[in-house]
Amino acid sequence: MNVLVVGAHGQIGQFVVKKLAEHPNFSVKAMVRKEEQKEELSKLGAEPVLASLHGSVEHIADAAEGCDAIVFTAGSGGQTGFDQTLLIDLDGAVKTIEAAEKAGIKRFIMVSALQAHNRENWNEQIKPYYVAKYYADKHLEASGLNYTIIRPGGLTNEGATGKITAADNIHGGMIPREDVASVIVAALENDKLIKRSFDLISGVDTIEAALNNIG
Repeated sequence: MNVLVVGAHGQIGQFVVKKLAEHPNFSVKAMVRKEEQKEELSKLGAEPVLASLHGSVEHIADAAEGCDAIVFTAGSGGQTGFDQTLLIDLDGAVKTIEAAEKAGIKRFIMVSALQAHNRENWNEQIKPYYVAKYYADKHLEASGLNYTIIRPGGLTNEGATGKITAADNIHGGMIPREDVASVIVAALENDKLIKRSFDLISGVDTIEAALNNIG
């Protein structure tokens, strides 16, 4: 399976790229927006491709040419204003969904945020971020794509544990970015997770067991 990682230069994205490149069942294209990022992703084992979420749907679809799946792990980041949250986390995600449809790619993994589906549980300090995630996820659910929406809790840079809790509703918790990346790769191989969404935090179950127990 050839996978396009959108947001490949991000912290989760780089873990995903490395894990896919090392996996015998995958090859990986890494979508980056800066020329100087291409060499770094190439060293991780990816085929880098230059495209921007500020660009057109057609541009993103061209970047995805030859792929069987897309992983969307891009984000505007905490250092930008909420205008970029709107342009990247919402419109950039929707553009990527539209690009997948245009390119005939059915499998789509979305990295969202814990409890993004429950307005009552949104963090008031970053409410626009949750609004963006909520509506991007809704657009994906309404598409014809074979989606999986992963909603991780607070992200840390601690070492991976390989142990998680995954369920429809989890009200708080943290998880290392590398474990999120491992869940993304596992989800690509698990057809039980097609058209499913779940919250994700660190836990006591193996990734395989936790994902197989969803729903």
